[in-house]
Amino acid sequence: MRQKNLMDALAKERTLVVHQFCARWVYESGIPFHSIDNDGFKQFVEAVGKYGPGYRPPSQYQLREPLLKEQVERTKGILKKQEEEWAQNGCSVMTGKRRSIMNFCVNSRQGTTFISSVECSKDAHTGQFIFDYVDKCIEEVGSKNVIQVVTDNAANNMVAANMLIEKRPNLFWTSCAAHTIDLMLEAIGKEPKFKNWIGKARTLTIFIYAHHRTLALMRKFTKCKDIVRPGVTRFATSFLTLESLLEKKEMLRLMFTSDEWTKSKWANTKNGKGAYGIVMSRAFWNGVNLCLKVISPLVKVLRLVDGDRKPSMGFLYGELKQAKEDIKMAFNNVENNYRSIIDIIDTKAKGRLDSPLHMMAYLLNPYYFFKNQEIKDNVMVSDAVFTCIEKFFLDYIDKQDQVINMELSKYKEKEGDFGRLLAAKGCSENNSSYDPGTWWMTYGNSTPTLQKMAIKILSLTTSSSGCERNWSAFEGIHTKKRNRLDSQRLHDLVYVQFNSKLINKWARVKNQNVDVLRSLDASMAQSWIVAISDDEEEMEEGGGLENGGEEIDDESETQEDRELDEDDFVSDAEQV
Repeated sequence: MRQKNLMDALAKERTLVVHQFCARWVYESGIPFHSIDNDGFKQFVEAVGKYGPGYRPPSQYQLREPLLKEQVERTKGILKKQEEEWAQNGCSVMTGKRRSIMNFCVNSRQGTTFISSVECSKDAHTGQFIFDYVDKCIEEVGSKNVIQVVTDNAANNMVAANMLIEKRPNLFWTSCAAHTIDLMLEAIGKEPKFKNWIGKARTLTIFIYAHHRTLALMRKFTKCKDIVRPGVTRFATSFLTLESLLEKKEMLRLMFTSDEWTKSKWANTKNGKGAYGIVMSRAFWNGVNLCLKVISPLVKVLRLVDGDRKPSMGFLYGELKQAKEDIKMAFNNVENNYRSIIDIIDTKAKGRLDSPLHMMAYLLNPYYFFKNQEIKDNVMVSDAVFTCIEKFFLDYIDKQDQVINMELSKYKEKEGDFGRLLAAKGCSENNSSYDPGTWWMTYGNSTPTLQKMAIKILSLTTSSSGCERNWSAFEGIHTKKRNRLDSQRLHDLVYVQFNSKLINKWARVKNQNVDVLRSLDASMAQSWIVAISDDEEEMEEGGGLENGGEEIDDESETQEDRELDEDDFVSDAEQV
C-alpha cells in the first residue's frame, strides 16, 4: 500500500513537470487554450511518449517542405472517397467570402472538401471575377459532376450566377439556406414584441458581466456556467443566450435574493435594481419563453441546413412549411399575432428557398409525399418538375420523355416496389437514420433514370456555411509574414488545415457531438457582454467569457463564427 502511494506521488510529480513545460510552450507561443483538446495534439503527445527520451522535434525546413508535402498527400488520400462520390452521385460547389478572401469548397453525401482560396480586394470582387473563379473550379472538380453552385444572395453573386447559367444551362445556382434563415431570425428579432424581451435580457447580462463581483456571484450560483453562449451569428447568440437564461432562471433568482447580493454595493444602484427587477419579473420570463417558442421552429431548420448530419435538400421546403405551422400554434393560431412573422419568413424565402430544385426535392422525398398525396397536384411543384428534368437532361429529349411520361407516374401512383408496405414504413419517420437517397436506392430500381436523378437531388446540400467556417485557416497563415510562404506552400498549408478541420467536424457531427450553432469565438456575443451597438465588429478585451467561464466547453462542441450581413442583397420579393 505504501509503495502504491509512493508510485502515485511520483507519477503526479512527473505529470506536473510535463504540464509545466507544456503550459510554458503554450504561453510563449500564443497558442489558443482550446488547441489542447485537438485530437492531433493528443496523438502527438502519445507518439512522443511511446518514442521515449531523446526525441528531437522536426526542423523548420522539414515542416515547410517534406512533412507538409506528406500531409497534403495524406489529406488527398483521406478525401479520395469524397471525389468518388462526386462522380457517382454528383456534388455542390460552394463559395464564401470574408474580407479579401474567397473560399471554394465541394460538398457531397460524404462531406465537404476545401479546394482552394483566392485573395480578392473589394473593388475586384465583381460578378465577372466570381464567374471566372467558379467556372475554373468547376472544371477542376469535373463539370459533369457538379449539379449546383451555392452562395449567398449578394448582388455580385447574382451577376455571376446569370453568367454561369448562360454558359452552363444544366447547372442550378442556389441561395444559401443558412444565411437566409439567419436573416429571417434577425428580422423577427427586430419585431417590437420580441425586441423588448431580448433587450431586457441583454440589459441583464451586460450588467452581470460589467463587474467582477457580479460575474463571480453569478458563476457561484450557476456552478461556474456562463449565461451568455456565443453563437455563429449574432442571432444564434441571442437564441442560445435566451435558452441559457431560461435554464438558469431559478439560479439567477436565488442569486438576486441572496445575502451576498443584498449586501453588495450594486444592489442599491440604478442598474442593480433594474437587473433585480428583470430577474424577478414574471412577465420577463413569460416573454423569454414566448421568444423561444416562436424562434425554435426556425432554429430547428437552421440546425438542419447548417449541420452535415445528412443532405438537407430533400427536407428544407417541408421543414420550413412545418416551422410556419409550429409558429402559428405558438400564437394559438391567432392570425393577428402570427401574421407579421409568417410574412417575414415568406418574404425572405421567396426566390431563395422555393426554387424548382427545392420543390422537386420536396416531391421526391417520400417522407412528405407519402403523407400528402396532394403535393403532386401542386402547380409550383408541377412547374418545378419540368424545369428540373429539362435542366438535368438538357438536350436529351429521350431521357426527359422517359422520366416525365413513364417513370414519374409510377412513383406518384406508388406502383411496383413503391407500393410495398416496407416502402411506406421505410419513410414513415424523419429520424437521424432516415435518408431519402438511400430509400430511392432500395425502392427505385423500376425507374432507373428517375432513380439516378432523385438520388443526386436528394444528396445535395442547401447551405454554403461549410465553406464559411474556419476562415482563420487562411487569414492566420497568410498574415504571419515571418513565415514568408510562397503561394504553393501557402495553398498546401491552408489545404491541410482547412480540410483537417472539416474532416474532424464531419466525424463529430456524425457522432452527434456538436452543436452547429455554437462558436468558440466570442465576437458574436459582444452585444450581450458590453454596452455597445450591434454594428460594432470588434470584441472588447477582457470579456467575461474569456476569463474563467465554462459555457464554452471545447472545440468538439463548437465551430468558427461566420458573419451575417444583408447589405446589398437581392431578393425579388423585397424589391420595391
